[in-house]
Amino acid sequence: MTPRLAHKKVARLVLPFLALSALTGLVYRVGRVWFGWTTEQAQWLLDVHQGTLLFGRDYRAYYVIVIGLGLLGLVVTGATMLGWIRTTPRSSSARG
Repeated sequence: MTPRLAHKKVARLVLPFLALSALTGLVYRVGRVWFGWTTEQAQWLLDVHQGTLLFGRDYRAYYVIVIGLGLLGLVVTGATMLGWIRTTPRSSSARG
């Protein structure tokens, strides 16, 4: 599988959850600081952000781990496509 294809597949799977987590985390913080929401008023945003609302308290840790691993996968495949990570070894004639 090419890095581009892997990046595309991982992005389609992880992007909605990653975007939801980022957006609700941002709105939670802005609501608390700028609008003076109490913790109770903004708790539903934190529940969505951590995956509690979608998967429950028992599976919240797995949600965070999957999002983190998906993001790492996107970073690695993106770095590979940019040429920052080599997928083929250098030839011996290029070294000397």
